[in-house]
Amino acid sequence: MESNDGGQAGRRKTRQTSSLTYAIDEPELQQIWDLTIQEAYIQGISTRSVDELVKAMGMTGISKSQVSRLCEEIDERVNAFLTRPIEGDWPYLWIDATYVKTRSGGRIVSVAVILAVGVNTDGTRELLGLAVGPSEAEPFWIDFLRSLSRRGLRGVKLVISDSHVGLKAAIAKVFKATWQRCRVHFMRNALAHAGKGQRQMVLALINTVFAQETAEAAHEQWRIVSEQLRQKFPKLAAMMDDAENDVLAYMDFPKAHRKQIASTNPLERVNAEIKRRTDVVGIFPNDAAIVRLVGALLLEQNDEWQLQRRYMQLEGLSAVSDNQPAKLSAVING
Repeated sequence: MESNDGGQAGRRKTRQTSSLTYAIDEPELQQIWDLTIQEAYIQGISTRSVDELVKAMGMTGISKSQVSRLCEEIDERVNAFLTRPIEGDWPYLWIDATYVKTRSGGRIVSVAVILAVGVNTDGTRELLGLAVGPSEAEPFWIDFLRSLSRRGLRGVKLVISDSHVGLKAAIAKVFKATWQRCRVHFMRNALAHAGKGQRQMVLALINTVFAQETAEAAHEQWRIVSEQLRQKFPKLAAMMDDAENDVLAYMDFPKAHRKQIASTNPLERVNAEIKRRTDVVGIFPNDAAIVRLVGALLLEQNDEWQLQRRYMQLEGLSAVSDNQPAKLSAVING
């Protein structure tokens, strides 16, 4: 039950629930409702469930025009975040993809949600970009990377990602940077060539490569291991021959960074949260709805990262940056 007190200028609304009665300024109340409803959408809750939530809050329901207005407000915030200028040098860039379902041309199709995360010369980690599209096409990757470049992304020395068709070539064209093939994804693909009973042995052998201290030693051990596996696992050995330089690219970078830059694991938690929220939705009506939900999530995550200590404490970056006066020394905070 509700009633109004005061004139138009100081309008207050009194609302009674089953347990209490409270008074609040109507504009403030509307703002609270709007934020609550927007948060529900960002969490992936369906329109029907949001409507039930609104009714539980004492409103009669939510109209299509209200939904449109609230979505526009989310879109404005997300767009401002995803198009903001990128300043400074960003030596390390991680790119990863999560797949969701959407409607397109009367069909339900799977599309890739692409994330780009960078670490700058201050050791700060930020979510730099988001795109929705086919992840197995070089033109898509070139457009995505160029969009980051136009916003100011520079100083990229190493890009870490899974093996997406066209991405390696796009990285070379746009940033002239080295590509690091995600070590974790490579190992999953490699172990698929061994029987279940032999995977631990194969894993142990390949891990001897990653235990090496220098790039030279790692490459030498890689070739030794591939020869040891060649007779019993010829496809795996051939795979190792082809992937050597890409999987071991990170070994040419400072030892203190190698744990972070060997794989896309730094994006694991973000991707898990995206998956959790998009699974609630199931099938998106269009790409714009994907960008709205995922973009809002990334905005929240990025704000959280800004409150945390540096992801990498980088005291200069002459080793991996165009900033020549400084010398790189890093302490990884995990």
